[in-house]
Amino acid sequence: MTITPRVDMIGLTVADIPRSLAFYRLLGLKVDDPTDEQPYVETTLAGGIRLSWNAESLMKKLHPEWEDPRGQRINLAFHCETAAGVDAAYAKITGAGHAGVKAPWDAFWGQRYALVRDPDGNTVDLFAPSGG
Repeated sequence: MTITPRVDMIGLTVADIPRSLAFYRLLGLKVDDPTDEQPYVETTLAGGIRLSWNAESLMKKLHPEWEDPRGQRINLAFHCETAAGVDAAYAKITGAGHAGVKAPWDAFWGQRYALVRDPDGNTVDLFAPSGG
């Protein structure tokens, strides 16, 4: 019998869960508030994939050799439905005090695109088809 793994969850390691949740709620994610220094929170996304927020303290407990990473090797991308939606999401996020990495532009591959930074320094992509 062959077992084929499937992606079930994407986990984010974060310094401050409530702060990170506030950022991702700006992007429309629905997630319950953690209780009393809870080191882990998750939500299920539209396609059934779970997204979790894991406190650095939890990661250090599970993996004593864990170190704060340098650089970034993965990012989340949010479909904003329309080009105007990309502009609005970028304005909402940067207006809430989060860093913009690259203001909305019309990318050569046919999408309206923008980049923002979450509270832990991760780049988050905002995109939609151009011209819509």
